[in-house]
Amino acid sequence: MINPMTLNTVQSQILKPIQTNTPGISSTPADLTKTFGDFLQNALDGVSAQEQNAHTMNDQYLLGNVDVSQVMIASEQAELGLQLTSQIRNKVIEAYQEIMRMQL
Repeated sequence: MINPMTLNTVQSQILKPIQTNTPGISSTPADLTKTFGDFLQNALDGVSAQEQNAHTMNDQYLLGNVDVSQVMIASEQAELGLQLTSQIRNKVIEAYQEIMRMQL
């Protein structure tokens, strides 16, 4: 049986704010890009973990170890995480296209 604390850990990793190493001191653009890249990687890893959890719950259901409601909750969490990731990707692409249309 999957521990519910695992789901909370995954969710908190997705929503963790970006933190810089030295508070109060401005970082270079390269540092911020790296931090933003790390944030995106952590978010994608969290979505992947939700998907793996849904597959694990499905397998456990087939073995008779978990209830169907637990499988549905894990599946919906994975689906919502994927939808959120997809919408964020769409917004980033729209922002990039808007910047590229700007005239200097």
